Amino acid sequence: MFTGLIREIATVKSYQNNILTIKSKHLAKIGDSIAINGVCLTVIEVNSDGFNLELADETRSIIDESKLSGRVHIEPAMQLDDRFEGHIVQGHIDCVGTVISITPRENGVDFIIKVDPKYIAYIIPKGSITIDGVSLTINDVYSDSFRLTIIPHTLKETLIGEYKIGSKINIETDLFARYIDHILQHRSHKKGMSWDEVDRIQMSY
Repeated sequence: MFTGLIREIATVKSYQNNILTIKSKHLAKIGDSIAINGVCLTVIEVNSDGFNLELADETRSIIDESKLSGRVHIEPAMQLDDRFEGHIVQGHIDCVGTVISITPRENGVDFIIKVDPKYIAYIIPKGSITIDGVSLTINDVYSDSFRLTIIPHTLKETLIGEYKIGSKINIETDLFARYIDHILQHRSHKKGMSWDEVDRIQMSY
């Protein structure tokens, strides 16, 4: 599990034959889970200046592999004794979005991100979303896109400030929105499941 708070901007040394080699200050161990631009991967080898991770075919079929080059966001998996910040992030990418609008504001920048409309149900106004591993709050949601306002601190400390029109980004939608949608879609198969029970599930998070 992750929080969506970036711990370091690392560098991709190489990516070939499903193996991603990262140059990083983070002292990883074999078997560690580390999110690279929001994608949860497992460390398979430790090097003097970083580590190697392996990508499964399923992962490669969902993400935009062009994101596995240059500088990348990294976040090691959360430890049990860590302070919880951001929001609950699994590191499981749902889809790839595209930046279609960038508008400077008085104290930040608005980004409008286009996605496949089937994912809009999991993108909630004032809810949480993860883009390239960064935990953010959604401002507005449209039929096939959503708006984020990125503050100067986040622009400075992440790679979001380098986005341009047409930039592709890895998106993980809200975990609980997906859970609740799954419950509602399969409600007819769960005898005894009531709206009150669904409300209790939602309110418990």
